[in-house]
Amino acid sequence: MSDRAQPFHCPYCGEGDLWPHEASDAAPQGGWECRSCLRAFSLKMLGLLRPGGDR
Repeated sequence: MSDRAQPFHCPYCGEGDLWPHEASDAAPQGGWECRSCLRAFSLKMLGLLRPGGDR
């Protein structure tokens, strides 16, 4: 598995014009920018869920 998974569309506008966002103090590494709606965002995996929804 790679360190970074690429999103296929922007979670805000749904467009696919996505580019890696440069890391800074305000935006950590692994961020993405949408050049359609001019938003920057990051994705984070929280963990795996058990089948059936038990915790």
